[in-house]
Amino acid sequence: MRGRELSGRRDWRGTALVVLLAVLAAAAGVTALRVTLGAGGRLEATATAVTSPVPTPARVASPAPRRPPAQAPLPAPVPCRSCWRPSLSESWQIELSDTPAPPYLPVTMIELDGFDTPAATVAALHRTLRGRGVVCYIDAGTWENWRPDASQFPPGLLGLPDSGWPGERWLDIAKYPGALARIMRARVQMCKDKGFNAVDFDNVDGYTNDTGFPLTAADQLRYDVFLANLAHQFGLSVALKNDEQQIPVLLPYFDFAVDEQCFQYAECTTAQNGGYGLDEFTRAGKAVFDIEYTLRLSQFCPAAKRDHFNALRKHLSLDAWRQACPS
Repeated sequence: MRGRELSGRRDWRGTALVVLLAVLAAAAGVTALRVTLGAGGRLEATATAVTSPVPTPARVASPAPRRPPAQAPLPAPVPCRSCWRPSLSESWQIELSDTPAPPYLPVTMIELDGFDTPAATVAALHRTLRGRGVVCYIDAGTWENWRPDASQFPPGLLGLPDSGWPGERWLDIAKYPGALARIMRARVQMCKDKGFNAVDFDNVDGYTNDTGFPLTAADQLRYDVFLANLAHQFGLSVALKNDEQQIPVLLPYFDFAVDEQCFQYAECTTAQNGGYGLDEFTRAGKAVFDIEYTLRLSQFCPAAKRDHFNALRKHLSLDAWRQACPS
């Protein structure tokens, strides 16, 4: 009976060894295991390792490069069939530093400060000359610390001072949706309520100045389009002020142009600028009004007549004094 017991015990150990070897072989990548009984009843195992080919990792496609976000198309021009529009040839005046008093100049268009001019003056100008257009001047590109709505501008919209103009700071017009849009809407509403016929938005060329903000031509374009459409929504025509470089895109949105010193700096026409110019307005049947401060009439009036521009010589303060080109 001892022998059987020993024999059985040996068999159990042998079986366990075979199982253990098989497990180890599988872990080591061995696919063939030969077990034999050697001298003295010892189990002998011979393993044959078969090297499996290293699997090639699946090829993962590189993600497509991200495209920069597409610029949303500009809104379509808002039509304004009832808007007053100046003719190509107009007698005119611009008077911003004071309010005109009767007797009024017999000009067919006059531009006045939107805040400082009372509704009674606008009504009197309409009453004393039938068909006269009265244009509302608004600064849309800089903050002016003396305006009654100055406190409504969030500090984050205020940039560097506008050099040479005390109390003014450039605006971050790229962030116009929100507070700036609400302020401009209220200003245009004021112009409408006072009886003005049109709006002239000043300083809409911030992207060409040192504003303290990284403004781009695209930022300016969107803001200008917003302003033009806003004016038309209130039934007012709108002037483009000084952003000549973007005239080719802005022309369908604006009804006329007001410019400063284009003759002094030889930048009035497409031929002078190479691709853009105020003459695009006149070719489209839209009026151009130019202000010169230092040139004598003889130095710019012949060219103004040739280009069909309505040009004046004015003091820089834009008071009542004026010299008009002879008709």
